Amino acid sequence: MNSFPAPARAMVAQMAEAAAADPARAIAYQGSPGANSHRAAVEMVPGCLPLPCFSFADAIEAVKDGRAGAAAIPIENSQHGRVADIHFLLPESGLSIVAEHFLRINHALMAAPTADGKHGPFEYALSHPQALGQSRHYLQKRGIKPQAHSDTAGAAAYVAEMRDPTLAAIAPPMAADLYGLDIVENDVEDAADNTTRFLLLAREPLPPETVAGRPAITTFVFEVKNIPAALYKALGGFATNGVNMTKLESYQIGARFAASMFYSDILGAPGDPAVDRALDELAYHSKELRILGTYPQARERG
Repeated sequence: MNSFPAPARAMVAQMAEAAAADPARAIAYQGSPGANSHRAAVEMVPGCLPLPCFSFADAIEAVKDGRAGAAAIPIENSQHGRVADIHFLLPESGLSIVAEHFLRINHALMAAPTADGKHGPFEYALSHPQALGQSRHYLQKRGIKPQAHSDTAGAAAYVAEMRDPTLAAIAPPMAADLYGLDIVENDVEDAADNTTRFLLLAREPLPPETVAGRPAITTFVFEVKNIPAALYKALGGFATNGVNMTKLESYQIGARFAASMFYSDILGAPGDPAVDRALDELAYHSKELRILGTYPQARERG
């Protein structure tokens, strides 16, 4: 609890108490009240009890130990790419992906109120590294130095606590309302279509009938055998069976840099003969294959 800035702690305590009374309705997320993940949680599961957690690992652990029914976790951003650590945390979590959600991101530059109502110049802008990356051109043009914080709303709470006129935060506009800050400028993100994709993680996968007859995404990780052309052969089954792979990313495992894990999304679900044939061929050429979830497609690909 003490990891959150002081202005956020009372709200975090209240939200945690409400979640503890009805954990099945609780949706864990990383960040302070008012973060984009807070918004994503209530949009993905209307009527839920948002449960703030200090880190992604904490949010995942809240689901694993039963303090929350699911966790809303950002996976990638249209401007700044994949969210750090998620590709490692997801496979290790033992949780299943049960939904996806696309959240339009609006950032605001906010600061503590002043006696004369004027703000700036600012020396530093605090925010999550993703938000700083999404607003880097805005900050560069104004000579404001970016300073990383654990989350966007937490940065707003910290600025509210410090009351330093040289500090600003980049955070969702709702954070300004929660922490009594003034919005200096709205829409400071560098791209008008700035969007983050979120995943909803639960202890159990969706029943197959939930996605039957609906456009679906299947997400999995795999490690190919360490032989020439292994990746080419492993992926060939998707081409020959007409299965559309919409994402393929690699990341290193261990410190030897000798093997890569691959994270992938495909259109379709196990049970579809074409998908089953493609996954069987992938498994044949892989040392490891783990399906992380099959869930309804929230936005058409292509």
